[in-house]
Amino acid sequence: MTTVLIADDQPLQRLGFRMLLESQDDMTILSEATNGTEAVRLSADLHPDVVLMDVRMPGLDGIEATRRITAAGDRTRVLILTTFDLDEYAYAGLRAGASGFLVKDAQPEELLSGIRSVATGDAVVAPSLTRRLLDAYAHRLPLSRSLTDDQEQEQEQQDARLATLTDREREILTVIGKGWTNTEIATRLHLAESTVKTHVGRILAKTGSRDRIQAVILAYDAKLVSPS
Repeated sequence: MTTVLIADDQPLQRLGFRMLLESQDDMTILSEATNGTEAVRLSADLHPDVVLMDVRMPGLDGIEATRRITAAGDRTRVLILTTFDLDEYAYAGLRAGASGFLVKDAQPEELLSGIRSVATGDAVVAPSLTRRLLDAYAHRLPLSRSLTDDQEQEQEQQDARLATLTDREREILTVIGKGWTNTEIATRLHLAESTVKTHVGRILAKTGSRDRIQAVILAYDAKLVSPS
């Protein structure tokens, strides 16, 4: 059973999500939050598998709420809900630790599939869409400007994570950052797809990436990949 917390300041939107999720035998809604502060508190109290997080809410917005929820180190994963598929908030949400994002007008089956995928540890955003998103907002990366002390420390931590990778794993992380799918990696690098999946799993584990999206962001932050 997948447990869900709905965080949205629009009553009708929450009602729509509730009606959809309650129609599923494998999903349970634990509670609803009307702003980011409530979302953080309820997440800490209830430990949902997935938080459906609207980004634009009064007070504490969905981005900061996502950052606080994921920083707590709990099993809870966040699925960002945004108005446009290239909304800058979606990119900020991914950097804050969200496991993916969907547009609010997604088909019901897409939302349900997204929730199930995030709950099992997968990323919702397809590699090609991740690439398009990051290319569109790569100039917002802190490393493209002068580094603050905190950002320098973050860079050192990233370098340490990369140091644990083998040459092959580093190569695969680079092409993950370029938006290649596992099938494309297998074909272009002349590997079995099962071998690629094993490498990807090891990369996620060694770098502490929650999912493929976070690995892509790491590749950009570490400048293994540059915007096209």
